[in-house]
Amino acid sequence: MTLWGGRFSEGPAELLWGYTVDHTDRRLLEVDIEGSIAHVAMLKDVGLLTAPEHSQIEEGLRQLKADARDGSFVFEDGDEDVHSAVERRLVELVGEVGEKLHTGRSRNDQIALDLRLYIQKSARHRAAELAGFASLMSDLAEQHVDTLIPSYTHMQQAQVTSLAHHLLAYAWMALRDRERFHDLLERIDSPLGAGASAGSSLRLQPEATASALGLRGAFENSLDAVASRDLVAEFAFASAQAMVHLSRLAEELVLWSSSEFNWLTLADSLATGSSALPHKKNPDLAELVRGRTAAAIGDLTTLLVLQKGLPLAYNRDLQEDKPPLFRADDALAGALAALRAVLVSAEFHPPAPGPWTATLDLAEALVERGVPFRQAHQAVGRLVAGLVATGRTPAEATVPDLVDADPRFLESDLGKLDPMTSLARRQTPGSGTPWSISAQIQKIRAVVET
Repeated sequence: MTLWGGRFSEGPAELLWGYTVDHTDRRLLEVDIEGSIAHVAMLKDVGLLTAPEHSQIEEGLRQLKADARDGSFVFEDGDEDVHSAVERRLVELVGEVGEKLHTGRSRNDQIALDLRLYIQKSARHRAAELAGFASLMSDLAEQHVDTLIPSYTHMQQAQVTSLAHHLLAYAWMALRDRERFHDLLERIDSPLGAGASAGSSLRLQPEATASALGLRGAFENSLDAVASRDLVAEFAFASAQAMVHLSRLAEELVLWSSSEFNWLTLADSLATGSSALPHKKNPDLAELVRGRTAAAIGDLTTLLVLQKGLPLAYNRDLQEDKPPLFRADDALAGALAALRAVLVSAEFHPPAPGPWTATLDLAEALVERGVPFRQAHQAVGRLVAGLVATGRTPAEATVPDLVDADPRFLESDLGKLDPMTSLARRQTPGSGTPWSISAQIQKIRAVVET
């Protein structure tokens, strides 16, 4: 069934049908019905449907919604899209009165509404999942407050920190990603009533349908309402950015599970083997998260390029917005579930930080005595160079080594080269000290509960 054809003398050619019909929008079935329920309620209120007509149509739509939820709704090959499928089935259920469903609507404002309702639901789901992921990272961090690791810059060991500190960094990323989904919810308005492009002569009440659907309000400009897809792109960006954060974590999980790092052991049930190498235990879930992030970024690019050359108002090009939207949404949901499973079951056992990770503490000891930082940096650099030249580490440094590097060093400074001492001496908030980790965990849990 199509929702057009009166001015045509023959039906669509097989080529036209095959090239233009895309069944991707069937995923919007339930939200399409929800939008129709709100629409017919408004039609009744403004007198375009009688109370009995409204009752019949609404009852039929609620039956269709139940069918959509339990999977019993049947699409037919002749359904051009989700909208025509709903109207066809409604007429089958309630008779000719069902043909009044499309009163005051175009597929242009209808699909724009369906997308908004889909984004509204998915944004809430992804935000909740990201909050749960941040909570998981907090729980793991609580278990590893005293697990010392090196932080890295340029993939070289930098300063001493804790595994808890490292894990919490991803919790904060997840909360910012959650915030982006919450933020876009504030911009979801209702396009219903915009019609094909420039509104309707019927006495519609767009604000009423917007309110019934829990949207922030009705459109301000009908051309903008049916032609714009920035909300779709914004959702895809929020998804892609969250995927990028998860991909960074996935990359670290891949590294940490290698024999070179040996920071963690994956659960056997969440790793794969090699068809040729019997000893292999591969982190495929993390690798696939990393790989699927590339597709999520591509989907965002697709949505941006799709819009860039379109004149107002609606153009059929916009039919192509749904596959990348759905893929981006699915990619994020899948990645969160996969990494959650990996992290919950992994056994962390990172080796101690290397011996050079406390050298900044030595420079800051001189700074506390009034030495300019540049001079302190050079003094520690001389100490490092001397130790390297003699094949020693800071753990093997002596008082003469300190004095040779700079006479302003004290014997007590040797103790500052201990990794645990280095971490305990941190004064700045947000660092890896136990007191800072505790504060971060409490704050993250408070944010998650809001």
